[in-house]
Amino acid sequence: MTEANPLRLQGPILGETAFPAFPSPPGNIAEFHDDDGFQQYPGNGSGSRLAGLEIPTGLDSETARLRREIGLWQSPKMRELWGTIQQAARVDITVLLRGETGTGKDIVARAIHACSSRRAAPFVKVNCAAVPHDLLESELFGHERGAFTGAHQLRIGKFEAANRGTVFLDEIGELHPALQAKLLHILQDGSFSRVGGKAALRVDVRVLAATNRNLERAVAEERFRQDLYYRLNVIQIMMPPLRERMEEVPLLVEYFARRYAAQYNRGEFTIPAASVGRLAQYHYPGNIRELENIVKRMIVLDDPNLVRVPFPPQSIDGSAGQPAAVGGPPTVGAALASLKDIARHAARAAEREAIGRVLTQTGWNRVRAAKILRISYRALLYKIKDAGLDPTTQPSAPTH
Repeated sequence: MTEANPLRLQGPILGETAFPAFPSPPGNIAEFHDDDGFQQYPGNGSGSRLAGLEIPTGLDSETARLRREIGLWQSPKMRELWGTIQQAARVDITVLLRGETGTGKDIVARAIHACSSRRAAPFVKVNCAAVPHDLLESELFGHERGAFTGAHQLRIGKFEAANRGTVFLDEIGELHPALQAKLLHILQDGSFSRVGGKAALRVDVRVLAATNRNLERAVAEERFRQDLYYRLNVIQIMMPPLRERMEEVPLLVEYFARRYAAQYNRGEFTIPAASVGRLAQYHYPGNIRELENIVKRMIVLDDPNLVRVPFPPQSIDGSAGQPAAVGGPPTVGAALASLKDIARHAARAAEREAIGRVLTQTGWNRVRAAKILRISYRALLYKIKDAGLDPTTQPSAPTH
């Protein structure tokens, strides 16, 4: 594939495009009951029709939870995203999922697989950041007996295990450069060799990847292969943060309350409307994962009124959390965040000024400027573009 830009799918979708049955926002805790303690969403019947393809309805499987969680997508942004997922699922092509941590990229990857023609085959997830890079090659591609100390028997890797299915490479931005070339090779023709092996093996897999990193910056700084970036970035799906779909917070609260009350044997756990209202005012820098953990703490501490559970929770820098919508004088947390923004903008302005000055001194000779600044030529090009520098608007170098 030679696409230079990601394909962003928009507009009406041809064919069967029925949304899953979205539940109406309940007045109290939603009554979802099945073998896991949840009721199927109204209208789902015996199965969910996603992108014209039926999702299996085994209630002891991941697909049951997937149907429920997709049903919580009430916001306009997530409904629009659902259309993109439908289109992407129909085409056996690489998809790059992007967005902040905790926004639900894993759910989208599973939805694409479940809506695709590969849904009966395995879905295999690999977290590229969770496995040390010296072990990740064996994890992905397997190894032969005797390939290294401790390799007492042949082991197949994740790509072989996912044959005819889908491999989901989470945190792809953390992939070690030594493995990027091998991944590129398997994306090109589906062939690879096990660690310690000589024979070329072939698999038929679809690759989905996710990251919360700035891959463009990583490419410019030569930490991520440009050719691999283009192989992965065929269709790009950007996950909106929770603060941009706050209307989903009440449903998510109710969903997590039911789910974890059952898991922790807490019986009926009702979160009053006042607490739900407070939860809906927070901005959630950790997105859905942070909201999920807050609800867990409420259940474990038996604190539906948010008396013992710190709320808003303390942020990583030790400051109090900020509400989603701020009115009146700024809070201490908002002031600290503003100081961070000031420092960040000052650093960017200083970098822009330094780059512009060196470019002016070199007569916009980018090769010489990169050497003076001690960065790579590609990184300089990225920074020039990022800073909006233009030789036609920069002052000329002084003449003597």
